[in-house]
Amino acid sequence: MAKSGKKGRIRQLIQAYKLTREGDPKIGLVLLGTFLFAAAVGFALMWLLPPPWLVVDALTAFLIGLLAVLIVFGRRATRSQVKQIEGKPGAAVAVLGTLRRGWRTDQAIAFNRQQDVVHRLVGPPGIILVGEGNPARLKQLMSAERVRHQRVASEAPIHELVVGYGPGEVPLGKLTRHVTKMKRQVRPAEMTDILARLKALDAQKSNIPLPKGPMPTSMKGLRGNLRGR
Repeated sequence: MAKSGKKGRIRQLIQAYKLTREGDPKIGLVLLGTFLFAAAVGFALMWLLPPPWLVVDALTAFLIGLLAVLIVFGRRATRSQVKQIEGKPGAAVAVLGTLRRGWRTDQAIAFNRQQDVVHRLVGPPGIILVGEGNPARLKQLMSAERVRHQRVASEAPIHELVVGYGPGEVPLGKLTRHVTKMKRQVRPAEMTDILARLKALDAQKSNIPLPKGPMPTSMKGLRGNLRGR
């Protein structure tokens, strides 16, 4: 079982590397340079510490280089995958799906014919309405959703944010960092109650088909690849 798990993680890393290379062709050279630089610095520092044991110093330098590679690869892989899905319908949901426990994402709770979409994220800050599309058109959609949610969860904090690069908007690549840095206002027990209320709210809506357009899958694959490390 242990060998099988190790092979699975290696395959996941290889898959993550291939996906990253599609959007970041220089990733191989960057990782090689990172390893050599970090290993060289690590070896020099270890060599200065008495006693200078060559084998131990070389092994420590290798581990330092490997750690540096993993850190750089994780960051560039995330950045590359975000760049590949940016602008596609559902990109925000794909990115938010990388959040760990304590967060709940619901895709396309509201949308219009122009494919402006409002998603919902529930977590420690409360209810976060996440808009993708034209900011002017999203304003009406998000206002209607705020009113709808306040009817069933009036005590829960409700926030609104739009994904984009305009004034007051949040870039896709900084979306998860932005929401995780928001003030925590909801305890786990309160979140359970909020989710139950929202489930009842969603049940009242008619089954309307989601807007057309492929749901990005690269961030889902990346999430599994990076977590499996």
